[in-house]
Amino acid sequence: MNSIKTVLALTAMSWGIALSMPALAQANMDHSKMGMSQEASMMTDGEVRKIDPAAGKLTLKHGEIKNLDMPGMTMVFAVKDKGLLNNLKPGDKVKFMVVNEAGKMIVTDIQPAK
Repeated sequence: MNSIKTVLALTAMSWGIALSMPALAQANMDHSKMGMSQEASMMTDGEVRKIDPAAGKLTLKHGEIKNLDMPGMTMVFAVKDKGLLNNLKPGDKVKFMVVNEAGKMIVTDIQPAK
């Protein structure tokens, strides 16, 4: 009976490690070393809904965020640098990069859609 418990405990631990690996890989990804085409493919289409420069937050209606396996929706994001908000206004069509840093969605780059 003890060997069954041990096997079950080891199996559960290995599943926990395996399931957390993609999240760890995303959190530790160094975007500065990506090629332009790879980074561009990770950009998500969106539309600016609201801007809060004082709080460094941005509300975007966005399509699927593939690198985070997130469906399209409207949500509030923090921005890594408040300067990213300077040239934006509600209604702007944009492409943006977002990463998950410790469970917080952070916009690291945002550009006008072409």
